[in-house]
Amino acid sequence: MEEITMKLAVSEIVIVAPHCDDEVIGNYEILSNPKYHPVIIYTEDAPNPRREEASKLKEVFPNIKVQLFLRSIPQYLINPNTHFFFPDPIYEFHPAHRLQGCVGEQMLRGGLNVTFYNLNMMAPYCHEVQDPLNKEEVLNLVYPSQKLLWESDKKWILFEGRNTWHLNNTDW
Repeated sequence: MEEITMKLAVSEIVIVAPHCDDEVIGNYEILSNPKYHPVIIYTEDAPNPRREEASKLKEVFPNIKVQLFLRSIPQYLINPNTHFFFPDPIYEFHPAHRLQGCVGEQMLRGGLNVTFYNLNMMAPYCHEVQDPLNKEEVLNLVYPSQKLLWESDKKWILFEGRNTWHLNNTDW
């Protein structure tokens, strides 16, 4: 996490979340750090009740710069100073997560700054969250409609994982 922290201090942060709640499940530690002011982009259609739930996130984390419900990333955010967080295209099982992970991989291969995060908590790079009780409290407060997800399986609360790929600068 130390290497990522150093990079984040000088970058615009964009968390790409296919679904409302993915941003907290996979990036709670970033959201809860007041040094960071992320932009969150939700890429899948969300029904109004889920959008309303997501709007409560800014009450919990006032450091969030903006939340956008878009199918794609605005062009003005695509630059070398932006640090993107995408779902992992390899370890994720959900099709929407994998799809966005593949978008992140394309951007990484295009020279942009991308870190992958895990939502199913089965990746070998996951670690224990520093404050899992607070993460669970945030999830219950903001996303009560999804409460059964983390009540039945505590991995959503207890773990997080981020992975940065290092690519060779060779022609494929």
